[in-house]
Amino acid sequence: MPLTLEQYAAYLDTRHDLVWPAPPEEDRIKAREHLVPLPEVRAVLWTVYGTLLRIAGGELWFEHPQEFVMNVALDKTIQEFKMWASMSRKPGQPAEYMKQLYDSVLIEQRAVPGGTEKYPEVAADRVWEALIKKLFQKDYKFDANFYGSLNEFSRKVAYFFHASLQGTVCYKNAAAAMRLIAEKGLKQGLLADGQCFTQVQLQRGLAAQDNTLVLDKILDKNLVFLSYEIRGRKPSERLFRHALHALAQQGLAPHEVLHVGTSISRDLAPARRLGMRTALFARDRTSLQATAEQLKEPASRPDVMVTNLIQIADILRVKRTR
Repeated sequence: MPLTLEQYAAYLDTRHDLVWPAPPEEDRIKAREHLVPLPEVRAVLWTVYGTLLRIAGGELWFEHPQEFVMNVALDKTIQEFKMWASMSRKPGQPAEYMKQLYDSVLIEQRAVPGGTEKYPEVAADRVWEALIKKLFQKDYKFDANFYGSLNEFSRKVAYFFHASLQGTVCYKNAAAAMRLIAEKGLKQGLLADGQCFTQVQLQRGLAAQDNTLVLDKILDKNLVFLSYEIRGRKPSERLFRHALHALAQQGLAPHEVLHVGTSISRDLAPARRLGMRTALFARDRTSLQATAEQLKEPASRPDVMVTNLIQIADILRVKRTR
């Protein structure tokens, strides 16, 4: 049986020949919490990158701003999946040629018509699937018994490449905050820019803090809204309205939902405009995107501001048990 994406990620842990980039250190900022009770909230929708998961740049990148890091990630991917034999043997390093292929496919994927969507999203697995199809023209093959179908293989390549590009780790108390909310009986979901491997990265980060926490058991599967599936990035109206529709089907009004994020313009202002309650996570300079004007402006000002994720328990009057 082919490995699932979760099993593949666990398999990579057993490999001692692989070196992964370390997640960035926190760049703590001085901020004063603003905590007020929100007893009417019945569901929490989290942003992932920059809020639950610490990551370089505060968001997932398709291209690393440092050429050296980008080339290392591409080189690792070429070697891991034995792609070089099906690539051009033009003079130069393998990563240089792969970067040309990758860039051309990325441009093609970004040019896919998105209708009226102002903020179209690219799916990482589709990028690699299109690139692999180009390699098929030169007799590229992969082990389907291990990796699965082309679609499954593409997801694993995308996971490997992005794990080689940016390290991730959960912010302090992410697991404790999510567990407390689940124990209270509130619904939880994700409303985030994310890819096919995002939940795998999040599960692994949470497990490092609490190895008994299972993401699938504390998230409502009908309240997971990731940009790669909906084909719209924040602050996409499509992404947020898709979430509102699903919430309404569960009898949840916008004012009964708390959206937690680090960017006022991308996360919180759209949520607030559509009637949700909002919480700004102001801890790390790398991911925080909030100006003094936005914090004062009624249309964008968050309902609460936290500097530690466990403070969500106080906001929702969740009794701490540990």
